[in-house]
Amino acid sequence: MTLTESTTRSAPDVTAPTPPPREAAALGLAAVADRTEDRLRQLLAGEQARWLAVDAELAEPLGALERAVLGGGKRLRPAFCHWGWVCAGGDPADDVARSSVEDLGAALELLHAFALVHDDVMDDADTRRGLPTTHVDFAGRHVHAGWRGESRRFGDSVAILVGDLAHVLADAVVAELPARTRQVWRELQVELVLGQYLDVLRTAHGAADARQARLIARLKSGRYTIEQPLRLGASLLDGGADLDAHLLAYGAPLGMAFQLRDDVLGAFGVPERTGKPVGDDLREGKPTPLLALARERADAAQRRTLARVGSPDLADDEVAAVQRVLLDTGSLAEIEAEIADLVDASVTAIRQAPVPTAAADALEALADLVACRER
Repeated sequence: MTLTESTTRSAPDVTAPTPPPREAAALGLAAVADRTEDRLRQLLAGEQARWLAVDAELAEPLGALERAVLGGGKRLRPAFCHWGWVCAGGDPADDVARSSVEDLGAALELLHAFALVHDDVMDDADTRRGLPTTHVDFAGRHVHAGWRGESRRFGDSVAILVGDLAHVLADAVVAELPARTRQVWRELQVELVLGQYLDVLRTAHGAADARQARLIARLKSGRYTIEQPLRLGASLLDGGADLDAHLLAYGAPLGMAFQLRDDVLGAFGVPERTGKPVGDDLREGKPTPLLALARERADAAQRRTLARVGSPDLADDEVAAVQRVLLDTGSLAEIEAEIADLVDASVTAIRQAPVPTAAADALEALADLVACRER
């Protein structure tokens, strides 16, 4: 559904309490993102050339994969992977040595595309980054062409296959990397899938307590976005258990801060920035720490308002009412304060770690970016 102008005015005004991301983080992220994009374009062009020679109709799923992979994104995972590698002694000026970490960055983005395309099917999401999701796009093509069968089932089937293709290609990229890197890669994939299962399960149950919500946040987002990409990069040079512990001390709190910020954006985000209607996470009933905290603090009237969370037909004025409960219970303020504390702990950890100054500077700047992003 589309957010109306009146709803935009009625929603609570939430201002990020942290300063804008440092320019250094933006520049460093852009450099890694550009190299990741180049690697992905090369890989996808090769697949296009190979499979279009087999059957021209394969252009459709391959094109959908290209849109999912190259249609935007901050490339945070490749950035954390890159700086994990630098922490272990990698030299960014060495183009040959850097090729392996760039391969890993491309694999992470392919895996991310797999997760997003499948997630959109599970959530029955209409848009992603302001455009129709893969399953919606192909369901529409089915309707327009007047093909046999159920359009929705066709769209879901194609989206699942596009996600599967992204996953297969990601594994192929990692296949030739060191055994210790492949071990971390397997851990990351299993955690992602099991975390997603818990998310689906708790959404179906209708609620999750604070412990469950935080476990889901760590497995399906925090470790997958920050902790494990850092460890993947370091594993290319075998940074050792000591470095692994330092990276965990930095990555664990920042991973939770990342997901908490995502939860805030899911409840209060501006559609023009997030690429999806405001309140979509509330309609899906995502089991977030933000909602768990609000349920613990709500009075009887507020609990009745929160009981509507998870209803697909949640109206815009009801979204605004839920937002008001999140504010009035102090839940949003507490989550914002926790995000700030987590980032402080993360920055302190990396400043105390025996890593190159350039890497510590970049990771501190990335921590700021993660904490105050708007999409």
